[in-house]
Amino acid sequence: MNVKPLADRVLIEPAPAETKTVGGIIIPDTAKEKPLKGTIVAVGNGTKDEEMVLKVGDQVLYGKYAGTELEFEGKKYLIMRQSDAVFFNLELLPGYFYNCVHFCLNFSL
Repeated sequence: MNVKPLADRVLIEPAPAETKTVGGIIIPDTAKEKPLKGTIVAVGNGTKDEEMVLKVGDQVLYGKYAGTELEFEGKKYLIMRQSDAVFFNLELLPGYFYNCVHFCLNFSL
């Protein structure tokens, strides 16, 4: 991909929406919410005041209304400032903690 965000912005490919709950209930298309996590596919150089902490390949959590949606080469992406990312490296999060953070993001923003 030949895209380079400016300054402290990152380009994120959102994760696919969940189709099943933890309890095994299938979620219909009309009830699916937009995902609040994704993978960074491109990063800017940062600013003189703030260096880039995030890097390509990091998984991040972000707020419900964070970033701007855009479509590039048939795929949907989000572009946002790195400060809009709430948490990165999701493999460090235990499952129950991830669910708590996800719940808080849905209802606090």
